[in-house]
Amino acid sequence: MSIVVTGASGQLGRLVIEDLLERGVGAGDVAAVVRDRGKAADLAAKGVQVRVADYDEPATLKEAFKAGDRVLFVSGSEVGRRLPQHTAVVDAAREAEVGLLAYTGILGGPAADFALAEEHKLTEQLILDSGLPHTFLRNGWYTEVYTQNLGTVLEHGAVVASAGEGRVASAARADYAAAAAVVLTGEGHENKVYELSGDTAWSFAEYAAAVSAATGREIVYQNVSSEQYLDVLVGAGLPASFAEVLVDVDRAIGRGLLAGTSGELSRLIGRPTTPMPQSVAAALKG
Repeated sequence: MSIVVTGASGQLGRLVIEDLLERGVGAGDVAAVVRDRGKAADLAAKGVQVRVADYDEPATLKEAFKAGDRVLFVSGSEVGRRLPQHTAVVDAAREAEVGLLAYTGILGGPAADFALAEEHKLTEQLILDSGLPHTFLRNGWYTEVYTQNLGTVLEHGAVVASAGEGRVASAARADYAAAAAVVLTGEGHENKVYELSGDTAWSFAEYAAAVSAATGREIVYQNVSSEQYLDVLVGAGLPASFAEVLVDVDRAIGRGLLAGTSGELSRLIGRPTTPMPQSVAAALKG
C-alpha cells in the first residue's frame, strides 16, 4: 500500500508530497503519478516512486494505482475536458480497489452554481457511484490565483475584477496541501466532506490595499462590468471560452459563493490559514 498523489509534478501535488515527507512518511511509501517522468526526476532522486500515467489515456492509468492505495486525486486543469479524464481516473481507482480516493473539488459542492464547478460536481457523483471509500476536499480559492498576477497589477496600478464588493475566503496553496496530507496519513476521514477555505474573507479593495501596503505604491481596485472584464482577459491573451469561465467566477464571488469561512481548513491542519497579506508579501519577494 502506498500514498499516491496524482498530478504530482504540478504546484499542488508537489506541495502535498513535500508535506508527506516532512510528516515522516517514507519516500518509498509515496507514489507520484505524472505524465512526464522527467518532470519528476527530483522526486525519484528522493526515493519517491514514480508512476507514469495520463488522464487522457485510460490504459496508462491501470498501473497508476494498486489495491489498498490511499490516493489524492488532483483534479485536471483543462476546463471542459475534465469529465472524461476524471471518469478514467475513477474507473482505474475502482478496478484497482484503492483504499481511499480523496478528490480535490470546489468549495460549496452542489451549492456551487457557477460554470467552473460543474465538472467537479459530476466527478463527485462518479466517485459516489463507484462505491469507493472517499474524501471530498472541496477547496476554496488559492490566494496564488491572484498573487501570480501581481506583475500586471503593479504595471497598471490597479486590481481589475468584476466581483463588486464580493469577498474571497482564500488560503495559500500550501494550506490546502497540508489538509490533503492530513487526510492521506490520518484516520477517520473516509466518506467525509470538507469545505475548505481561508479563515478570513477579503474584498478586492482590501486586496489592493494589501498590495499598496507591501509596495508603498498606490494600488486601487477597479471594479468593471462583466463585459469589460471579459474584454480585459481576452486582450491579455486568454482564450475567450476560459475568459468567460473566469468572468462567471467573479459573478459567483459577487453573490458570496466563495466567501464561506467554515474553519474546517484550519481545524484540519491544526493552525490558522495563511493570511492574504502574508501571501502578497511572499509573492513580491519571490
